[in-house]
Amino acid sequence: MPKVKGNYCNVEGCHNRSQTDKENEKHYYRLPAVIRNQGKECENLSSDRRRLWLSKLNQNMDGKNLSNVRICSEHFINKKKAELYQKNSPDWIPTVDMSKAATEKPDSKSPAANKRYQRKVDRAEKCDAANTLLELNTMFETDAHDDSDCVSDAETGTAIQTDIDQPLFSAMHEELQSLRTENVTLSRQICSASSQFKVFEFEGDDEKVKYFTGLPKFTLLISIFHFLESCLPMKQSLDKFQILILCLMRLRLNLSLQLLAYQFNVSQSTVARYFAETISVMYIKMKPLVSWPERDELIKTMPMQFRKNFGTKVAIIIDCFEIFIDRPSNVLARAQTWSSYKHHNTAKYLIGITPQGSISFISLGWGGRVSDKYITENCSFLSHVLPGDIIMADRGFDISDTLGSVCAEARIPAFTKGKSQLSPLDVESTRKLASNRIHVERVIGMVRQKYTILSATLPIEFLITKEGERVAQLDKMVHICCALVNLCPSVVDFN
Repeated sequence: MPKVKGNYCNVEGCHNRSQTDKENEKHYYRLPAVIRNQGKECENLSSDRRRLWLSKLNQNMDGKNLSNVRICSEHFINKKKAELYQKNSPDWIPTVDMSKAATEKPDSKSPAANKRYQRKVDRAEKCDAANTLLELNTMFETDAHDDSDCVSDAETGTAIQTDIDQPLFSAMHEELQSLRTENVTLSRQICSASSQFKVFEFEGDDEKVKYFTGLPKFTLLISIFHFLESCLPMKQSLDKFQILILCLMRLRLNLSLQLLAYQFNVSQSTVARYFAETISVMYIKMKPLVSWPERDELIKTMPMQFRKNFGTKVAIIIDCFEIFIDRPSNVLARAQTWSSYKHHNTAKYLIGITPQGSISFISLGWGGRVSDKYITENCSFLSHVLPGDIIMADRGFDISDTLGSVCAEARIPAFTKGKSQLSPLDVESTRKLASNRIHVERVIGMVRQKYTILSATLPIEFLITKEGERVAQLDKMVHICCALVNLCPSVVDFN
């Protein structure tokens, strides 16, 4: 077997090797590395230390692999190198026997420097003792400006002055007071950052709940939290309630990731990860809140204005709404998402509401180029329609033949094509239809108003389906917003 080579000291004139020094257990230190990921001060300090170590070697290191350079512990006064931030220590750099000349005549400055360093360490220990005594003294103070406190301070100061002279003690006392003030300030900042958006801040304040989440009451917010709590991600930086509030705030106010990072005292990437994870949980748990009701339930709760004009057979009112997206870089995707109606790249959704005003159907997203009729015929909408149902829609939904195949009826405003004007009967039917069909547009407006992220121009990343998933993030967001709106009071009056 080949013989394994050990470490050896690179100091000129030093012959220490790890193979021959097993009994003495010398340490062989690498050259200090330059630390670049802990701030500018740390980088400058580590860079100066590395430069001084190299200067002490008194050798030409050009062409050498500096990662293999070692200096043994014999070249340090205390046989051990100091830490990076102990710059005043004599062992911050190697000083003992650093050349051939030094081996014959030991460095006379090293013992003196070591003594000065030890005196400094002793003074620091005395300062710590004095600080401890002062802290114990303040624990028993009842009034900071009381005369008795002044006497006790004087007595304590007299006791400490046996080991520390008066000027040093005064300087220590002033520094201690400044550190205390800074500690109180930092503690308040940390507490205020960590306690933001906690449960107790929303309790009893329905206006605050409505502004940040869109929900009408705190009791509803806390009920949703308890419903989702077991599935919400567990994180160290934020509790589960804060993560839920973060997600609702982004949906409600369309806040940027950076602003939320500042508000919750976390990084921007952490906010993006929390938001994506919480959206997935909310989509799975709250998906049943958007459901097609049974016919018996529709008939029992049918509003009076629908009963007068259409009886009890109206099952759903449908319409499409579009969400602006960024312009895709792919030419095909750009063409598929271009909406000639909005003159923008959009994602299109088919939405349906019951006569009672609740959202009972929401499709997955389609490109803005797709027609309303095509979405209706190719999504899962027709699978919910029962024979005899009346479907109310706008003129763009030319689906009478499609609904006829399932024995349902479409109620669409009359067309004037080929006619000079509408007949009185068509005018009256169109008026009744428009007065009832307007509720779907009111609900769409309510969804956009409550959760303004759907009114913004969203990035393409929201439309990309991640690996292992079948639903894009934008589809989840739209479904969650519709589910949350269903928990709010309806826009349709039952009477």
